[in-house]
Amino acid sequence: MSTPFVVAHRAGNDLGILRRAEALAPRLVEADLHLRRGRVEVRHLKTMGPVPLLWDRWRLAPGWTPRLQLEALLTAAAPGTELMLDLKGRDVRLSRRVADALAGARPSRVTVCARNWALLEPLRDLPGVRLVHSVGSRRQLRALRRRFAGGLGGVSVHRDLLDPATVADLQRRAEFVITWPVSTLDEARALGDWGVDGVITERFDALAPVLAEPAA
Repeated sequence: MSTPFVVAHRAGNDLGILRRAEALAPRLVEADLHLRRGRVEVRHLKTMGPVPLLWDRWRLAPGWTPRLQLEALLTAAAPGTELMLDLKGRDVRLSRRVADALAGARPSRVTVCARNWALLEPLRDLPGVRLVHSVGSRRQLRALRRRFAGGLGGVSVHRDLLDPATVADLQRRAEFVITWPVSTLDEARALGDWGVDGVITERFDALAPVLAEPAA
């Protein structure tokens, strides 16, 4: 039986939640990055073009309030916090801006993930940066298997795409396998039994303290 580590889902998108997550010491703290007018914004909500609103499914938020920038997040994160920066969209200029910010801040370790794998390439040779290829569909899972026989830093795969055989196959291709979304302790432990290394969860406040305890 393997106990998976915790990735605090979206906890880096708000500095108050970041502090709460850091107190629980998850392995990784995730933040969503968007390129907007040449700057890297940290947020999950999407823009609505010229309409000054942000949205996601059933939520709307004002778009005229100040938005967290990547440089501010890197400055605010504690020295022992490893961020997982999730690159959104398809514009490779986002990757270049992120590379510049990391070169300036020089964090000891950072993980970068993206479903658009081309966004990872500009960051490949940066010191201290670990790349994670994200997979959200069966088609993308097939593409990953065709393209990568091994040598991947990590893969992040949607929970619905996993079973024990798939996890074993991915473990041969990558240094670690993480998955999302995970909301319960039983689910996290079952995934650990399959060989999953880490779980991405919004319930990090409930799962992190328990999963950090040694097994009885």
